[in-house]
Amino acid sequence: ARHGLGEEGGRERRRSARAKPAPPRRCRSSQRSTDDGVSTNLNASVSRSHEHDAAVRVEAFRWLQSQVQIHGDVLPIDLLRKGFERDGSRVPLLGPQGIFKPAVLDHLPLSITTVANGPYDDSLTADGFLSYRYRGTDPTHRDNLGLREAMRLQTPLVYFYGVAKGRYLALWPVFIVGDNPDELAFRVAVDDAQTAESAAQASASPTFQMRESTGRRAYITSVVRTRLHQRVFRERVLHAYRDRCTLCRLGHRDLLDAAHIIPDSSPTGEPLVTNGLALCKIHHAAFDHMIIGIRPDYVVEVHPRVLAESDGPMLRHGLQGLHNSPLALPRRPDDYPDSGRLADRYERFRGAA
Repeated sequence: ARHGLGEEGGRERRRSARAKPAPPRRCRSSQRSTDDGVSTNLNASVSRSHEHDAAVRVEAFRWLQSQVQIHGDVLPIDLLRKGFERDGSRVPLLGPQGIFKPAVLDHLPLSITTVANGPYDDSLTADGFLSYRYRGTDPTHRDNLGLREAMRLQTPLVYFYGVAKGRYLALWPVFIVGDNPDELAFRVAVDDAQTAESAAQASASPTFQMRESTGRRAYITSVVRTRLHQRVFRERVLHAYRDRCTLCRLGHRDLLDAAHIIPDSSPTGEPLVTNGLALCKIHHAAFDHMIIGIRPDYVVEVHPRVLAESDGPMLRHGLQGLHNSPLALPRRPDDYPDSGRLADRYERFRGAA
């Protein structure tokens, strides 16, 4: 009445207030539908990321296989840094850090690397697996977290093991199978290369594969350990002798071996440069079969029976012509053949002669 509406106006106002519609209430089923849609989109995004990750790994494994067929299983660093091209993007396989994730991958690393004579003590574990040190001392560093996630998913990686400066033995697939924060190290197992592609595609659900493959991986890793030692010995000996046969100076690397002075089956047959000689394949065989001997003063002798033979130019120039010739020694005196080991081997040669 104070506002000039009168009694009727007051009743109309009250009716209008009572008739005012309530604000809409969100339906629970609609909320669930929205949440389900977000979850579905998120799952689809994660699935696409996993598929992309697997595709990159498969392509990396195939590229490595092609390069090993060309260069052998020890690959040069420049080749690995360059990598391959995928969808217009360069995919390097090796970077400045040991745990490496190329930009084309979202979360997980592609490779791990041990540098020859590097700062990390990557070695062998008591149970026969490879040990790979954390990056730094922080277990929660993003690179260490990446390897821990690769362990959880059993994602296959590539291990580049430095056998000489700028040269790496490529091992794949490898898996992180253990984590030891007290020692700041992961355990690494090597598997059969034929399983690499299927492992990349199945890494989202690896439980059954892990149980099935544990024994196989332990065996393959033990074989690879021997191979690592052989490759390290070979690369270091050939590097010391400048990729030339110490007897005939042949410089074709593919035709050279790293020969042990004292065989590696002997307690003193250590894989050291000073227990090695760079020999071409024919002179390696001649050395092993006591046709050629080397004195502790680095002079070659040929078995008397072979000196008395008459045959073609290979015998005349490749064997008989070496008699009383000096070795072509490494540049560094520290790499010279150990005279004590040569003396032991020379006595065996004299006994055969």
